[in-house]
Amino acid sequence: MDFLEKYNISIKNKDLLLTALTHSSYANEHNCQNYERLEFLGDAVLELITSDYFYNDGKLNEGEMTKKRASYVCEEALSEYAKEIGYIPYIRVGHGQLNNINETIIADIFEAILGVIYLDCGFEIAKKYINEIIIPHIKDNDVYLADYKSALQELIQTDKKTLEYVLINESGPAHDKTFTVEVKVDNIIYGKGIGKTKKEAEQYAAKDAFKKQAK
Repeated sequence: MDFLEKYNISIKNKDLLLTALTHSSYANEHNCQNYERLEFLGDAVLELITSDYFYNDGKLNEGEMTKKRASYVCEEALSEYAKEIGYIPYIRVGHGQLNNINETIIADIFEAILGVIYLDCGFEIAKKYINEIIIPHIKDNDVYLADYKSALQELIQTDKKTLEYVLINESGPAHDKTFTVEVKVDNIIYGKGIGKTKKEAEQYAAKDAFKKQAK
């Protein structure tokens, strides 16, 4: 578990770091602790550090800071940071969860690891760690949103364009369907999404369209 070395962070309490990587499904099978308490702590630390950054940046009002912060600490964003950090191969889940290490788990563990860094190394090291990982994405205006449908709706409203989601394909057995959705802006196809539910497919289609429209 040397994924923090590139940030010059050495965790003394290795057991605590292992707990941060442990999902409840694994903990239940092996009678050990899971990451949930550490996630709770890390979530608070993350909110404080990112709030501090936006406040000191001084460019945004309260509502804008809240919205901006939310976009950089949402599940999608945290799971992207996780890929950069490299802890995903170390996540411990139960047998039933092996094929479903989803964004929620990955994002939760990001916060749990931050909780470990805070406890083991202190607030300043935790702040430096987050500044190294997240602030470059903020400065590059990378787009991370939990709800692309709302964001797309808000984006096109300014131009008074029409927005429509069209289910174009549905496949698979009843218990394991796959849905394909296109999103049209003024009757022109702007994005396509595939998901296990219609809502999920619509979100992916909206994400595809949003990134094209926002360029």
